[in-house]
Amino acid sequence: MRGPVYLGATPTARAGSSELIYRGRSPPDVTDGSRSRFLDVDGYRIYVRTFGERNRARTLLCVHGGPGGTHDYLLPLADLARRGYRVVFYDALGCGRSDLPPDPRLFTVEHDLRVLDAVRRSLGNERVHLMGSSYGGLLVLAYAVRHSRHLWSLNSTGGLSDVPFAVREMRRLVGLLPARTRATLARYAARGEFHHPDYEAAAMEFYRRHVCRLLPWPEEIVSTLLRTSRPVYETMNGPNEFTIVGRIKDVDFTSELRRIRVPTLVLHGRYDEVTPAVGARIHRALPGSFFHVFPKSSHVSFWEERAAYLRLVEEFLRMAERTVPDEPGPGRVVGRNA
Repeated sequence: MRGPVYLGATPTARAGSSELIYRGRSPPDVTDGSRSRFLDVDGYRIYVRTFGERNRARTLLCVHGGPGGTHDYLLPLADLARRGYRVVFYDALGCGRSDLPPDPRLFTVEHDLRVLDAVRRSLGNERVHLMGSSYGGLLVLAYAVRHSRHLWSLNSTGGLSDVPFAVREMRRLVGLLPARTRATLARYAARGEFHHPDYEAAAMEFYRRHVCRLLPWPEEIVSTLLRTSRPVYETMNGPNEFTIVGRIKDVDFTSELRRIRVPTLVLHGRYDEVTPAVGARIHRALPGSFFHVFPKSSHVSFWEERAAYLRLVEEFLRMAERTVPDEPGPGRVVGRNA
């Protein structure tokens, strides 16, 4: 997910943990059959949650967005545990139940990639299927550029490799909002009052159109948005979706995507805030990738068209397993062109 939508609440970081509710020293109890643990990465605890059997060779590792979100909104992917996969989620550094470091210099794409790699190595699989949503899509694409040999497949859902272009596309969508909504956004943005209730109410019109079109929003999405880590989000992104002045503002590694050597799935929703045009650029830069746009979805197609999304993803995972050589190596670029 991208962008804190505070929905009447203002998250504030607590000492030692970015989680607003959970502040314990051990993983919280769960009743859904998942297992939780903490992984030490550079002296900080990273919360990891697993669905499915420990010894399953086929593992899907899912990376949430933000920057600053939590894994909760990705939980529809846990359905694949019933289809024979071990499905693993984690909260990035400074997010959710993971530790919040006092030094914001750790809030970088590079360090997020370091955490991702540490989680992958902790799973005991030489190769995993890797999925990322939104900013998580950016991370998994960047990871695959460097580490294709550790992947069976790659899935970027609402992801991006060119932040400036994605921002231009989001501003285009803002320009299609009702005139009164645009005027409210512009008025408070000019004052720098990005957390004014009237500004946030106007911004919600964008989110209802381009983040999640379901009514009401699923509890897991609301939970993630309410608990978005402001220290992480505002350091890396900025005050909101339309004012990206943080550390990711100039990120563009589209020209490097050709180095990815595993089957790659590029998924977007028709109404996605990270528009299909962003996905089309990724698809064109990555020969052999599979590109699909869900016609009724915005940014969370795994909720908005859950059955169709999971059916397509499972088919893709099985195809990738049949295609990629069993032994780690450079792999091949395969897939179906849209």
